Amino acid sequence: MNGFGRFSDRADAGRQLAAAVKAKAYTDPVVLALPRGGVPVALEVARAIAAPLDLVLVRKIGVDFQPELAAAAVVDGDQPEIVVNDDVVEAAGVSQDYLDAQVEAKLAEIDKRRQLYLKNRARAAIKDRTAIVVDDGIATGASIRAALHAMRRKQPAQLVLAVPVAPVETLRVLRDEADDVICLASPEPFYAIGAHYADFRQIPDDEVVAMLAAVDAIESAPSSG
Repeated sequence: MNGFGRFSDRADAGRQLAAAVKAKAYTDPVVLALPRGGVPVALEVARAIAAPLDLVLVRKIGVDFQPELAAAAVVDGDQPEIVVNDDVVEAAGVSQDYLDAQVEAKLAEIDKRRQLYLKNRARAAIKDRTAIVVDDGIATGASIRAALHAMRRKQPAQLVLAVPVAPVETLRVLRDEADDVICLASPEPFYAIGAHYADFRQIPDDEVVAMLAAVDAIESAPSSG
């Protein structure tokens, strides 16, 4: 981290995370980002290890009176993956009807994002490879748990979670979901992901598209060797 105890921005966090990932020397890696904030982090990782970059399209389902509090999360796919935070659902009195309606709405949002970000872009192969799931940080872990569950279905040889910052307790739970976990910082107490970044601005959709195009251009460039 920099002198202020934070990452300067997501690219800075990505470069630091990339160094830690590269040191692991994973076999046949593919990098999978949670958009939008995870994409600039994952871009640096993919560049450093010369791996393809793809997206995990996941949407958080917030409690109706507190949208930032994750009751569940849903991931797109042939079989949509839904992960429920049982403690939050029980404490907030979230009904099954509410969850069902939100899942339908979130899948519609995911479909729109898929069309926007990926269009006709070929998806990266995951089976029998090292799948590295990357985000800009973790709070409750609902979204990342859903992403890990969905990626596990795709039968990677190894499933890795790599993030710049996350709470200790959340990481403890997620270690059961991944084969390996890389996290650069686990501050206690943990307040919010953005508190650990000097620049934590929202990433526009067009920047996500441009980042994916940049990686595709590198992969398709002829080798100088």
